[in-house]
Order: sequence, then structure tokens, then C-alpha cells
Amino acid sequence: MQETARIDKWLWAARIFKTRSIAADAIKNGRVSIQGVNVKPSRLIKAGEVIDVKKPPITYSFRVLQTIEQRVGAKLVPEILENVTDPKQYELLEMSRISGFVDRARGTGRPTKKERRAIDSFIDPTLFGFDDDFDFDSDEE
Repeated sequence: MQETARIDKWLWAARIFKTRSIAADAIKNGRVSIQGVNVKPSRLIKAGEVIDVKKPPITYSFRVLQTIEQRVGAKLVPEILENVTDPKQYELLEMSRISGFVDRARGTGRPTKKERRAIDSFIDPTLFGFDDDFDFDSDEE
């Protein structure tokens, strides 16, 4: 085991992000910090450091137990990191799930493609006595 690892590789190897490039983009966009300070993808981390990762709507906190740069199986993740996220963050996540658009009632929100076509066929200009060549924008008198 090595003493240090790049933070972008560690976030990917610890399965916090799906790919290393997504991890690097999150770091560059200021979503990853150590002790409240934004870091660069090449920042070396050591065991014992706490990393904050913002994945809206909450901020996860992870304590580094091992520094690795090679991806490991999901069963080995508890040996790599410890989740020290504040329980209030999980309450915030649950509140956003409850208030979100998870169970949208049928007919609310934007129309589906099928509904849009039905609306367009209902509002066909020929129904209102207009010809196909009628110009709505002309200012002829």
C-alpha cells in the first residue's frame, strides 16, 4: 500500500464517482474540498484526511482509511473509506425526495410527445376557417 494517492484517482477507485474524468470534473468545478479548501485533481491525499464531496442536494464526507489508485470491488470499499456524513444531510436528502417530482400525476407538467401531437391536431388552423396559405404576421389592410 502506498502512503499517498491522487485525489481524482482515489475518488474513482473508492467508487464515489463512476469514472475518473467525472471525478476530475467535479474537483475542477469546486465540488470536492478538504478542510473547506477546494483542491486540484492532482492533490495528494493521505490516510486520515476527511474529503467533502458535494452531490446536490447534500454534501458527503468521507475519511480516507487507505490510499489506493486502482479500483477495487464494492465489497472492499469499507476498508478504503469511512462515511462520516452528518445525519442532517441525509434528512435533507429525504426531504428533497419527498418534495421532488418523483411521482408526477398523469396530465401534469409538460405534455408527452403523444399529448403534444393531440394538442396540435386539435388546434389545426383549418378548424378555425383559415387556409393553409394564411399568414398570421402580415399587416395587409
